[in-house]
Amino acid sequence: MDAGALNMAPLNLNAARTLLALACLAPASAPAQAPFSGSPESVPAQVERMYVKGMDFLVRTQSPDGSWPEEQMNRPAIAALAVVSLLAHGDDPNFGPYKPAIHRGLDFILKQQVPASGYIGPTMYNHGFATLALAESYGAVDDPRLGPALRRAVKLILTVQQASSFNAWRYSPEERDADTTVSGAQMVALLAARNAGVPVPEKSIQDGLHYYYSCQTANGGIGYQNASAPNATRTAIGCLVMALAKEKNSAAFQSAFQFLRTSQEKAQYPAYFRYYASQAYFQASPEAWDQWNHQNIIELRASQAADGSWDGPIGPAFNTAGSLLSLAVNYRYLPIYER
Repeated sequence: MDAGALNMAPLNLNAARTLLALACLAPASAPAQAPFSGSPESVPAQVERMYVKGMDFLVRTQSPDGSWPEEQMNRPAIAALAVVSLLAHGDDPNFGPYKPAIHRGLDFILKQQVPASGYIGPTMYNHGFATLALAESYGAVDDPRLGPALRRAVKLILTVQQASSFNAWRYSPEERDADTTVSGAQMVALLAARNAGVPVPEKSIQDGLHYYYSCQTANGGIGYQNASAPNATRTAIGCLVMALAKEKNSAAFQSAFQFLRTSQEKAQYPAYFRYYASQAYFQASPEAWDQWNHQNIIELRASQAADGSWDGPIGPAFNTAGSLLSLAVNYRYLPIYER
């Protein structure tokens, strides 16, 4: 994010995670391989305390219509990130303590969708994050509207990409140029939707990846609209997109991650950066993730307000949801948070 931007049967999240793990087991003759360092059962106590305080803040500040109004950003994206952060804790979204907030948030998102086009505006930022929330909710939240809405949202993303001169995305569906921040929201949404069982052409993923490659500089960093002026946030977005698209072994990913690890830049939107960087580090390696996670916990523990929120640009709901999602990799309940 740069300055000026801004029907399946219901299934318990824990049950869904167990089924997915069973489906992905290697044959009996193959050696076992740990998918990540540590386990959700070993979540640090301070993370759990911070996370619950943050979720409680989001629940208290949610509007009756299911949104979280902020001064500097349109609401569907904030509602989407808040909903995903509540889902990521692993409580049953249909019977657990956060059911009302999750269902209200999704209801708000669904009501913002234009039925004919599938667009959840007023910007593609909003559409991408809203599509991610639908994808992460689909199959876990008991709401028959989710499947059709998710498919319409994915179709809109694909249609916009096909019309783009760069096979990527910009602020509005009508624009034909692209940037790596808006494109990141669409790419993660497409990959999450594919994980949820919605058809997404591999060509669309590969075309999106090639746009990121075209914006990568010689030192590995990712620029905004071309291969110039890279920064840590856009590089974290690129790393995550490459990793989720199964390109972690590529030279492009390795050089981008090296840039990310060595960048000393202070992010303009810290919670937005943490949201992407935490996932990028987790995808890169257990050792890199452990180091990142340790420091992230220290910094977020020191900066969390007494009411459970984190403040910063855009507003407390956005910053709280982004901060929680950077911690949520400790739980690993959401499909998008798996290696």
